Amino acid sequence: MPLLPPLRDPFFTYRHRQLIHTFRAVLALAIIFGLLALFQLPHGSWALVSALMVMGGLPHVGGVLDKGLQRLAGTILGGLLGIALLLLPLPSAIFANGLTLAAIGVATYATFTSRYGYSALMFGITLLMVVGDGDPEISTALWRAANVVIGTSIAILVTLLVLPQKATDVLRFLLADNLDKLARLYHSHTASKRLDIELSAKLMKTATAQLVKQRGLIDGVHQEGRIKRGALNDILSLERRMMSTVELLLETHWDTRDGHDLIEGLEGLREEQHRLARALGTLAFQIRTGQLIDVKVAPFSLQRYAERALGASTENGRQLFSPSGYLWLNRELARQTSALAANLGNIQRLPSQRLQRRANHDYMIHDKQRIPHETSGI
Repeated sequence: MPLLPPLRDPFFTYRHRQLIHTFRAVLALAIIFGLLALFQLPHGSWALVSALMVMGGLPHVGGVLDKGLQRLAGTILGGLLGIALLLLPLPSAIFANGLTLAAIGVATYATFTSRYGYSALMFGITLLMVVGDGDPEISTALWRAANVVIGTSIAILVTLLVLPQKATDVLRFLLADNLDKLARLYHSHTASKRLDIELSAKLMKTATAQLVKQRGLIDGVHQEGRIKRGALNDILSLERRMMSTVELLLETHWDTRDGHDLIEGLEGLREEQHRLARALGTLAFQIRTGQLIDVKVAPFSLQRYAERALGASTENGRQLFSPSGYLWLNRELARQTSALAANLGNIQRLPSQRLQRRANHDYMIHDKQRIPHETSGI
């Protein structure tokens, strides 16, 4: 199977998403400028502003679709209500203004209480644009509303057709990168040579920032129809808890040397920790390359260490509680990793044939294992 050309390569479009998005935005505006010059559309600046507002800082398909469709819905509904208020035989102008204010009040309230707040805002703006001061030029208002629809539609089409970047891919790569960071931090924590404190803090800070970015992608990914909003929330919640658990492990401090020595002397503990670190790395690899999620995370055994941990004491006979807490944190990280792998494995449309084909020709897959082709592609 031939290698994907660079401009269709999801890894390429992800790495260069800012430049590609800039190209798409400029192309959309150039198309609108051409239409305005060709057809001499009045009030054409509304089309230009609408395209730029919809594309704005959203370089992925799902985000533009979500914002663009909300803008279209708000514009059409606001325009229809405004025309109705102008054309219907209402008792007086005061009555018409009262209805307008009531509709604006409902729309303003919805901007704070509904996920479709942007649509409600555009509804209010369009309604005021059409109704105006009560004595508007209907043709002007209609042309402005029509240009909003034209500009928004072109922005959506360009985003869909020109080097599209999917929100699902962005979330996938951010999640995989965070899991790689957690695997690196956790493995370093269990190894004899640990990462520098400043580097560990930098990696955790970057992972936290990327988690925030993933939360901002939820509506876009849902709009693309690949993963439901509820499933995304569950995945990100698990990711957040895993980050907190690793951070607690990194911040583990022993009150006495006895607790540290007890942990170091537990037979098989380091091997279990290293297996868990490898499972985190494998999970990240499978997510990034679009494979079926089949990571099996062995439960972290506490029973084998229970007697020594619970009965631990210092040379002075003082009870030690820190080893038990430390072991519990490891058990929780294994449980969370297993739950994340299970959640991802239950998403039927998560595997991606595009990413599998790309990874098969790249350094990312070194073995010759065949990847199933019957999976649904994203």
